[in-house]
Amino acid sequence: MVGLIDCNNFFVSCERVFNPGLMRKPVIVLSNNDGCAVALSEEAKALGIKRGDPYFKIRHICDSNLVTVYSGNHKLYSDMSSRVMATLASLTSNIEVYSVDEAFFDLGNMTDGHIEDKGRFIVKKIRRDTGIPTSMGIAHTKTLAKIAARFAKRYHGYRCVCLIDDDNKRRKALSLTPIENVWGIGRKLGKKLPATGVMTALDFADIPYSTIHKEFNITTERTWRELNGEPCVDMTPEETEKKQICCSRSFGEMIKTLDGLTKAIATFTTIAARKLRKQNSCASAISVFIQSNRFRNDMEQYSNSAIRIMEESTADTSMLLNAAIKALESIFRHGISYKRAGVILSGIVNDTLVQPSLFISQDKRERRNNLMKIIDTINASSATHDTIHIASYEPVSQLARHEHSSRLYTTSIKDVIKIK
Repeated sequence: MVGLIDCNNFFVSCERVFNPGLMRKPVIVLSNNDGCAVALSEEAKALGIKRGDPYFKIRHICDSNLVTVYSGNHKLYSDMSSRVMATLASLTSNIEVYSVDEAFFDLGNMTDGHIEDKGRFIVKKIRRDTGIPTSMGIAHTKTLAKIAARFAKRYHGYRCVCLIDDDNKRRKALSLTPIENVWGIGRKLGKKLPATGVMTALDFADIPYSTIHKEFNITTERTWRELNGEPCVDMTPEETEKKQICCSRSFGEMIKTLDGLTKAIATFTTIAARKLRKQNSCASAISVFIQSNRFRNDMEQYSNSAIRIMEESTADTSMLLNAAIKALESIFRHGISYKRAGVILSGIVNDTLVQPSLFISQDKRERRNNLMKIIDTINASSATHDTIHIASYEPVSQLARHEHSSRLYTTSIKDVIKIK
């Protein structure tokens, strides 16, 4: 059996942990630059606000209904996610963290009547230890577990845990699940299938295998098999090494100078290099791209990118940044107001497979690698993760608009709640 733990309205729940006065009140959390709503409480949804609504369009609803609005506080959410996953790891084995608010876990061959009790114990334990409310789906496959978790979240009668353990329950759940809500059915296919009469997950699961095998790709076939109770998506607790690493951001205020863009590129390169070292990899190329505000027709439009090949595959922040700055200088144009920029690391290989350059001494290579390890160790013990950084580095939070930010309750000593 496979379990899926799903945090309820996760970003909103994180804010409520440290501000209990928000319970049963409408709350929304905004995307980067306070652009649109990305998380909503049930009370906010009842006002007609939908995920993805631009904030400027729903601001009058928020103001007239006393909706509490937060800018995305992703350091807080990431830390709270780690706490949820740590609690789950202490109670189960073979965990696969699927996203910041979801994780699969293996229940083995457990099929007795106590499986729901075990699930409710886990849900209560997470709520007690972290303050985050969760829902759980349990089934024979990961796709069915996702469907079960959706029912556990929507219907209070399940008491936070929905178990699909026989064919009657499976067919009933699939008949009540719109095809576009099935995990593994892409957006395009989700819009296309209803036109052929496939309205629900059950309609799709009842399609003959010969038709599925002939007309759909292997990923869709796996989804069909999973809906019919055949496990096809394995548990993968180890994090897969990324073949490309991208770090980009839209700016809160447009940037017009090369110096301003250099600071942004330095920040993105620092973050990307840190991710690269975390997975014990090196990159052989770095790309830089810049873009004006495509929504401002009254301004000159411009976008461009450039790539630089490294002399030797590396995860050294300073070497990657030197290449990134050269790439930026080759595409920068004066007189443009830039709204977005980013870097992409490519040609990624494991750091044990790097082909050494004849022009870089082994001694220099070792000293640079040791320096990066020391910097990462110091920053890992710091609440801000940027105690030591490149001089031109600028915290990402300063590049974006965040007029409604909450405090860093769990990662900054100055923001720790004080009891009076």
